[in-house]
Amino acid sequence: MRVSKWGNSLAVRLPKALVEQLGLKEGGELNVVAVGNDTIAVETKEARRFRALDQLSKRKWTLPEDYKFDRDGANER
Repeated sequence: MRVSKWGNSLAVRLPKALVEQLGLKEGGELNVVAVGNDTIAVETKEARRFRALDQLSKRKWTLPEDYKFDRDGANER
């Protein structure tokens, strides 16, 4: 892939096969993060959401037995 100038930013054009594999559409959003000095990782926002929910569900968080949720108290300003 080639990096091109797009306004004041740089852009990468995604090959059609990759777009189809990821199920991307125009206007879709991706997360791109640096993984080391010369590597990037790309994931769809939906995949990131599922990964985050999966990580949360693996934690066995419990509330104390005497915990009472007070909606009015939680919404006080």
